[in-house]
Amino acid sequence: MILGMGNVEVRYDTPVKSMNQLLDAGYDAVFVGSGAPRGKNLEVPGRYDSDRIHIGIDWLESVAFGHIEKIGERVLIIGVGNTAMDCCRTSRRLGGRDIKVMARKPRGYFKASPWELEDAEEEQIEIVINHEPKRFVIEDGKLRGMEFQRYESREEGGKLTQTPIDLVFLPADDVILAIGQEAAFPWIERDVGIEFDKWGAPLVDKVTYASTRPGVFFGGDAAWGPQNIIWAVEHGHQAAISIHNHCQGVAVTERPPQGMTLATTKMGLHEWAYDNDYDPVKRQKMTHVDLVERFKKLDVEVELGFTAEQTAREAERCLNCDVQTGFTDSLCIECDACIDICPVTCLTIGENGVEADLRTRLSAPAKNTKQDLFVSGPLVQTSRVMVKDEDLCVHCGLCAERCPTAAWDMQKYTLTIPYAGSKP
Repeated sequence: MILGMGNVEVRYDTPVKSMNQLLDAGYDAVFVGSGAPRGKNLEVPGRYDSDRIHIGIDWLESVAFGHIEKIGERVLIIGVGNTAMDCCRTSRRLGGRDIKVMARKPRGYFKASPWELEDAEEEQIEIVINHEPKRFVIEDGKLRGMEFQRYESREEGGKLTQTPIDLVFLPADDVILAIGQEAAFPWIERDVGIEFDKWGAPLVDKVTYASTRPGVFFGGDAAWGPQNIIWAVEHGHQAAISIHNHCQGVAVTERPPQGMTLATTKMGLHEWAYDNDYDPVKRQKMTHVDLVERFKKLDVEVELGFTAEQTAREAERCLNCDVQTGFTDSLCIECDACIDICPVTCLTIGENGVEADLRTRLSAPAKNTKQDLFVSGPLVQTSRVMVKDEDLCVHCGLCAERCPTAAWDMQKYTLTIPYAGSKP
């Protein structure tokens, strides 16, 4: 698709080794989207005394390119993110038998996706919580294992408290470090005009994605560290606008406005232009290849996909996030019909007040302070307000169906995203 846009050239086998050389080539603008390719290290005693201690992301790369084809039977994985899950499951396929994933905190604090954890445990991988690595144990130049500080964890006032218990030793033939990734810019000279912070990250404007050197922009994990692909795509959109402005001699701070439209989805008394049947069913369990079969080859695809029936059920779980509730203050007669029918108790009619107090007086206390409340203007009958906790709403549309005056409506939200070269 990118090549089909025309005037786009992809240069393969062309590593960039110097930002100075790249800028000397005469490009009008440079965008750096090199990701976070460097795995974080673990600086504890014994780290550099054995070649059986690996950086997770580098180790996975070596496996993928066929440079590593086996591993010891006893493997410790340090870290509990999605990269750690890839490392432990790959270790199983390369000959690992006793594989432990070591976590510093309890399960509720894990960064790995729940389904990644489930898949790892399905393959008989043990996840050990409340263990902090203290040192690598090396004897006669050979890795014997690791020593860990073991903790007792408990929640106190919404905060995790950990109390040391004792030191424990766990044997290992190999240790894989998967404690995070970070950006790395050894190819950017520090005299090129691009400023870095004390952690080695570039100083990047969060609106324009411009660095401190005009014409050089950053995005994705290279800008502010690991995030998900949705953020990376948005960074690309915004940086492209800045690059277009820069090349046109327009200030990069001038941004085309975003647009939006709201249109009712009501088609009849009880008919909507979207499927508003809220289904609380859990995520479907995808069929997996049998355990014996999946370990025969490294590239066996474990997930076989959803059946047609499962696919239909998954689609029915959609909460229609593009369909929003719309409320018209002047039409509300305060009959409480919407409050009575709401399946998740997200609506309240009451006296207005400061937000902290208002949150405690709702039908269901709004504990997620990061999510704004919807608060209407004064209602005609009593001057009270309609309050909606957006954190609970499932967009079922029952409030709009039940409302006798159409004060509630379900409206489709369409966002117009500006692109490089867009006109206001």
